[in-house]
Amino acid sequence: MKNLGNKIRDRLNTKLGFFTLSVILCWIKTYFIYLTKFNLGVKGNMQEFLLFLNPLPTTILLLGIALYIKGRKSYIYMLIIDLITSIWLFANILYYREFSDFLTLTLIKGSSSVSNNLGKSILGITHPTDFLVFLDVLLLIVLLLTKFIKIDVTRLTFKIPISITMIAVVGFGINLTMAQQDRSGLLTRTFDNNYIVKYLGLNAYSVYDTVKAAKTSAVKANADSSDMKTVKNYINNNRVAPNVQYTGIAKGKNVFVIHLESFQQFLIDFKWDGQEVTPNINKLYHSQNTLSFDNFFNQVGQGKTADAELMMENSLFGLPEGAAMVTDGTSNTFQAAPAILNQHGYTTASFHGDVPSFWNRDNTYKSWGYDYFFSENYYKQKKDYNIGYGMKDKIFLKDSTNYIQQLPQPFYAKLITVTNHYPYMLDKKNQTIDKTDTGDSTVDGYVQTAHYLDQSIGEFMDWLKATGMDKKSMVVFYGDHYGISGNHKKAVAKLLGKKKFDDFDNAQFQRVPFMIHMDGLQGGINHTYGGEIDALPTILNLLGVSNSDTIQFGSDLLSPQRSQLVAFRNGDFVSPQFTKVNGNYYDTKTGNPVKDLTSDQKKSIDQMTNRVDTELSLSDKVITGDLLRFYTPKGFAKVNKKNHTYSKTKSLKRLKEQDKKSKSSMLRQNNNKSSTDLYHTDAPELSN
Repeated sequence: MKNLGNKIRDRLNTKLGFFTLSVILCWIKTYFIYLTKFNLGVKGNMQEFLLFLNPLPTTILLLGIALYIKGRKSYIYMLIIDLITSIWLFANILYYREFSDFLTLTLIKGSSSVSNNLGKSILGITHPTDFLVFLDVLLLIVLLLTKFIKIDVTRLTFKIPISITMIAVVGFGINLTMAQQDRSGLLTRTFDNNYIVKYLGLNAYSVYDTVKAAKTSAVKANADSSDMKTVKNYINNNRVAPNVQYTGIAKGKNVFVIHLESFQQFLIDFKWDGQEVTPNINKLYHSQNTLSFDNFFNQVGQGKTADAELMMENSLFGLPEGAAMVTDGTSNTFQAAPAILNQHGYTTASFHGDVPSFWNRDNTYKSWGYDYFFSENYYKQKKDYNIGYGMKDKIFLKDSTNYIQQLPQPFYAKLITVTNHYPYMLDKKNQTIDKTDTGDSTVDGYVQTAHYLDQSIGEFMDWLKATGMDKKSMVVFYGDHYGISGNHKKAVAKLLGKKKFDDFDNAQFQRVPFMIHMDGLQGGINHTYGGEIDALPTILNLLGVSNSDTIQFGSDLLSPQRSQLVAFRNGDFVSPQFTKVNGNYYDTKTGNPVKDLTSDQKKSIDQMTNRVDTELSLSDKVITGDLLRFYTPKGFAKVNKKNHTYSKTKSLKRLKEQDKKSKSSMLRQNNNKSSTDLYHTDAPELSN
């Protein structure tokens, strides 16, 4: 045994021996992380084997680079390469834990637009075991520093590193071939990054993502008007007529769009410890004057909130990687709700109590045609006014009324709440409901921030009624995306009182509220299946704005002829008949897997799959190719971004001038008497 130990140590004291040890440690570490930190949906012996195999070829390739370097430097470079790949793995662990996806180049390029306030979120999702990714690097350094392994300065013949590189390339080729056999079209038809990592590994995914990002850049440079014709033909061939009974019933009304951050449908009518979590929203949901949709789904990808805004106001899908607001919001041509309504006499404004650069809003909103963007510097700031990603909702909504009352009517005003945002923190003085008891820290605070958001909505709606604005306005509420990701299945099952919570349940869990409230509106709970992509056509029809030749992938939710197929960003879908999740099909009504498909079922599912893939692909082309620059709907004027500025001094001056000219604002119609004193809040920060 002693001789064996000496032989192993002698082998490790060679450069190739140290390289072999580094590869084995990195390989084992990566495979362990795949199994414990990611939910890749591995099924069957082939996928199990590929998951075990795929870290090896790229690890050999990357660490093998150091073998081309002479002397001691090869050891240093080997450690540096190992450290860099470990940092990348660590970053993806944290990102995946919250977003169930992997980092992309486009997301990283836009990270400056979303990095504000991320410190608390990162601390909240980091687990001690995450740092195991650095264990092999630390071990190798200790072995070298203690001279348990000695550095071999013997120069390798050039054939050796070349041979190792070839072994890595051949190994990856074998990996790719086996993966393609198990998943045809892996690199050409996937909408889900989990598949690439599952079959080829995280390092290969990073290369794939980089190449794809470069191709996207080239697509925009090479796009022309013929690409737009393909999109236009598809839209026209699949356009459905809106519901004429509702056409124009809100014409001339003010429009409030209230963004319910991370708010999921299950919260409506949900009770915890005998207490309603969202009593005010429950009341609105069941009101006779509210159109409520109980099968309305979020359809976001990596962009989350940014994707939701894009769909809600453009009826275009978010991109498969990154956020279009960040990557394309500054440069692209858009035909968004603010510009459309502005050209129909509306003053348009967005309100957000955080920095204007978040999600690149300060640039994207100019492209979308917003007249005003009231961001953080428009509001009075105190230390306890903010939490997480911006101002607390009660303070934010109250202070927004000062600017709302100055907007010339009719107006379109979007208010973005943020308190109900991960990691669901709320100071004790604002906690008015107990945490749940699932034992999952991500889940248990959710009801507290949701309850706080609900209270702020109640206060805002009371102010609308006190001022009489409820008679002059249509209020749209929407949840932007899930609040609890699919990585918390056990906690969600306990929260909902279910025995299990599987992939099918998680797909159904993506329901978010969509409610349209207006005095005199013939409301009720509508069961049609739809999603955020359908919001804009629905709102435009209610306002009586023609929508017959726009490039929008959604349709009026109230149209009896509409398809009820809801596409998810990764290519999965849900419909009243079937739900597709990770390549598996379920009966939507029963939740049972559909295994032996009849010919009619297969035909129906194939049609759904083709439609989802087509619409996602065409929408991507519109954005990545900036295709709207080649087409302008009748009666629509292209947005001139140079005409928009959100400088506080200039904006407030322009607001006064516009109000003086139109004489239609709340303030003007109230003889310049402010209505803010009619706003009542129990925010403890304002009681001092």
